[in-house]
Amino acid sequence: MINPTQIKHLRVKPGCKITKYHDGDGLYLWVYEDGKKWWRFRYRHHGKEKVVALGAWPVVSMKEARELAEKHREAHKRGLDPSVLRKAEKESDSSKTASSFEVIAREWFMIKKADRIEAHRQKIIASLEKDVFPFIGATPITEITSAMLLNVLRRVEERGAIETAHRIRGRCSEIFCYAVTTSRAKEDPAAALRAALRPLDRKHRAAITEPDQVAGLLKAIHGYEGSFVVSCALRLAPLVFVRPGELRQAEWKDVDLEKGEWRYLVTKTQRSGVSQHIVPLSRQAVLILKDIQPLTGSGRYVFPGLSSARPMSNNAVLAALRRMGFDKEEMSGHGFRAMARTILDEVLGFPFEIIEHQLAHAVRDANGMAYNRTKHLDRRREMMQTWADYLDQLRGSKP
Repeated sequence: MINPTQIKHLRVKPGCKITKYHDGDGLYLWVYEDGKKWWRFRYRHHGKEKVVALGAWPVVSMKEARELAEKHREAHKRGLDPSVLRKAEKESDSSKTASSFEVIAREWFMIKKADRIEAHRQKIIASLEKDVFPFIGATPITEITSAMLLNVLRRVEERGAIETAHRIRGRCSEIFCYAVTTSRAKEDPAAALRAALRPLDRKHRAAITEPDQVAGLLKAIHGYEGSFVVSCALRLAPLVFVRPGELRQAEWKDVDLEKGEWRYLVTKTQRSGVSQHIVPLSRQAVLILKDIQPLTGSGRYVFPGLSSARPMSNNAVLAALRRMGFDKEEMSGHGFRAMARTILDEVLGFPFEIIEHQLAHAVRDANGMAYNRTKHLDRRREMMQTWADYLDQLRGSKP
């Protein structure tokens, strides 16, 4: 073992640029030519040799280095990877200890979610950073009760994000179970909260909302080999996320390709004072409409049926989804709206009211008045282009 009184006199051996001085059981000191000294801890995890940097001497004293090394040995005995734990601690606030919820959550995230696509990974960690860490992140995981976690989830429910609240509860449950298996917690307080949350609307139409699954859907849509009219409608549907009836009944007189706008009457919300709706068209949406314009532009409907006097059948998009292998329990024509609402909020971080305005929901102001059709139009235009570019990235195509 290294003698503490001799550390300042340690030098590299002749002819070497670096010399290792072992302190025992994986801990050693690296000494460089320029006199700098760094503590390292070496171990084997799943048969692979790994090293954790513990800091520079004398900032980290020998006593502190030995304490850190012992902490990592104990963690390794519990089946943990010390380098992952160290990284989780660094990514959280420096005031948080290794037993805090945030540190353990980040460790779980790095280990359990390594096989997910980047967009999905970002969605998971962003939801924790936004809705969980600010409230219980610094709390030791063993001190978190069901009541504390319920208060966190109620905040999410209060902004109307019921599905998000259920997703976060599930992620927290996974984190607590991970802590139990690594001997840092005794129970999962999130397990008892499933029934405590507001129930999901089980009548909602099927929708794909996980980014990695959305990527597969988009690839299937762009590879669709059926009718050109249906193909264009399919490609436009996720970009504009209007109601299925509004899409199939779209009329050329309402579309301004120069301005990049589609204006139409929203029959579902007319009683609420919302009559006309504006859909800002992304560059990608305009290209699709320009593709189909030579074929249907001389008629009334953008997507006509077999008879040009009538719009496309309301089953055309559904039938195409079924032929591509997406059953009724997985995706519906209405599901593009849920897809956009979920990802725009949870992944891209757009404000709730901007998304709701674009969905043509009857959002009301402080005086109880329904929104004006031009409300937040510039922000919505930016959102629609960002959304289109994001879908291109998911599909693996440059925007």
